[in-house]
Amino acid sequence: MGLRIHNTLGRQKEEFVPLRPGEVQMYVCGVTVYDLSHVGHARSALVFDMIRRYLRFKEYRVRMVRNFTDVDDKIIARAHQEGVSPRELAERYIEEYRKDMAALGVGEADVEPKATDHISQMIRLIERLVTKGVAYPLDGDVYFEVKRFPSYGRLSGMSLEDLRAGARVEVDERKRDPLDFALWKRSKEGEPAWPSPWGPGRPGWHIECSAMSMHYLGDSFDIHGGGEDLIFPHHENEIAQSEAITEQPFVRYWIHNGFVNLGAEKMSKSLGNILTVKELLRHHDPEAFRLYLLGTHYRNPLDFSLERIAEAARALERFRNLFDEADRLAAKGTPPPGGDDGLLEKVARARHRFEEVMDDDFNTAQAVAALFDLAHLLQAFRSKVTQGQVAVGPFLLGVGELLTLGRVLGLFEATSKPPLSVPPELRARVETLVQARSDARSRRDWATADRIRQELAELGVSVEDGPEGTTWKLRP
Repeated sequence: MGLRIHNTLGRQKEEFVPLRPGEVQMYVCGVTVYDLSHVGHARSALVFDMIRRYLRFKEYRVRMVRNFTDVDDKIIARAHQEGVSPRELAERYIEEYRKDMAALGVGEADVEPKATDHISQMIRLIERLVTKGVAYPLDGDVYFEVKRFPSYGRLSGMSLEDLRAGARVEVDERKRDPLDFALWKRSKEGEPAWPSPWGPGRPGWHIECSAMSMHYLGDSFDIHGGGEDLIFPHHENEIAQSEAITEQPFVRYWIHNGFVNLGAEKMSKSLGNILTVKELLRHHDPEAFRLYLLGTHYRNPLDFSLERIAEAARALERFRNLFDEADRLAAKGTPPPGGDDGLLEKVARARHRFEEVMDDDFNTAQAVAALFDLAHLLQAFRSKVTQGQVAVGPFLLGVGELLTLGRVLGLFEATSKPPLSVPPELRARVETLVQARSDARSRRDWATADRIRQELAELGVSVEDGPEGTTWKLRP
């Protein structure tokens, strides 16, 4: 049996069959950049980083898009409080988000679009919706008319009547229905605005992700992900506006991660009970935090616990001690021949178990348990190596397999490994691009800097900006 994914749309596990054999097109809703990222953001980012890693382990070619919402009421309000432009505020927190994700070992997406760079695509989609009669202009605003999309509510599993009764919707007596949602908002004094057929304004939140995902991945694609708080209304509205235009399925598999809870409440900025990633990493090993998160299935709620992170750190140290011992033994030269006491067969079974549980809707809790079992097996074998009962070679091979499987989950990245060889011509090209990007950043030419970052990403290079300047490395 192959990979099965719990599809929110069908509320059941389904066999994963991508639109194009061997390829996966994947869109993940990113952050609204008006403040520092918190642990809830980190969980979502780590979940979809893990999913991408596993898909690549399964030898799929994965193209992942993760957006930034960089125009929004909260961004505008925060910028006004600080006396800066909304763009300056958004760029600051985009950079902070990237630093936080790099510290957590979350790889950059293949494309990281910003909403404000795709206004023209949004306007074209809205025009098509108005032309098809499923959206209506109103005093400079444009609304999607929900009753024109009969299957509205199928993602959340609720009827229109239930949604009207339970949804928190903006009170606007002008709308034809309380559930109708904004595609375009007319400008207010002092707010960012763009010209449109309906007058100056800015896009509604929901149209952003339809425009960006369809621009980079096409009218239909394989996976759309995000936190479960996005199911309604954001993802419900994305489906409605996208399928109303194309008249074909928008996304094949919808994946949503559970909340992070602090005490009895969801961790969120609106409740004021957040812990930022920066605060967390001042006191805790980022790999320990990742190991802690992976110990709970991604769809389940996570009760946040500093004590559990400390436990994960101690467990991680045991893994690292095993790797250090393997390094010491490997440094002694070619291992002498000898028996393996059945170890390699047991390692193969451990790998099979790891893949089996990961194929079951990315069950990282069971996958981590498989890693612990394999480490325990290797520790016991190591004792026999010390006593001269077995050869060291199988032990080293087993540790190598443990490293390989752990890195599928983004673990053990800090463990020593051979440096990646960089051909001289590639190094020269990369260093030229890195310098050009630094020059663009110094001019505050963010569009050029982002374009160069994307070009570097296509070369397999990740960059990190710090107080000492910009560093780069080839992604493994």
